[in-house]
Amino acid sequence: MSAASAETSLTVALVKAGRTKISYPADVVRDDGVRVTVRAPWAAPGVRDFGFVRFEPGDVFTEHYWRDRWYAVKEVRSGAGVLKGWYCDVTRPAVLREGRLLVEDLDLDLWVSADGTSVLRLDEDEFEQSGLAGRDPAAADAARRALDELERLARAEGLAPLLA
Repeated sequence: MSAASAETSLTVALVKAGRTKISYPADVVRDDGVRVTVRAPWAAPGVRDFGFVRFEPGDVFTEHYWRDRWYAVKEVRSGAGVLKGWYCDVTRPAVLREGRLLVEDLDLDLWVSADGTSVLRLDEDEFEQSGLAGRDPAAADAARRALDELERLARAEGLAPLLA
């Protein structure tokens, strides 16, 4: 158990291209020293309609961040508790420092519907345009491998075993 496991809340800071994209408070569900799991309401203003899912006020995200993996998995439920699916961000490994969970978004994402029939790779064009492959080839390779791993897991057994 890490010292952070005693904390009841923290601030999640999602950083992209060196700037904080969004920052929000979250309740710590579990911290085993490798994976930090937090729960938070939908933090962005208003509704975000992706076409395949809508994130909206009242939605609850249970977010799983690893200190040793290049991704985060967010289980999304409606305010009524109905599972919408899992939104996965490819990120550098998370860092918990002084009550802030710092997560660097690397643009690649994966959506898995609640019934597992829809598995969508997202934002590969943004990833290519980001220039990460030129600036940090090792990180770009790790990001691609992370997306491939998430997709393989989602298609083979679903993400639930990863989050258990």
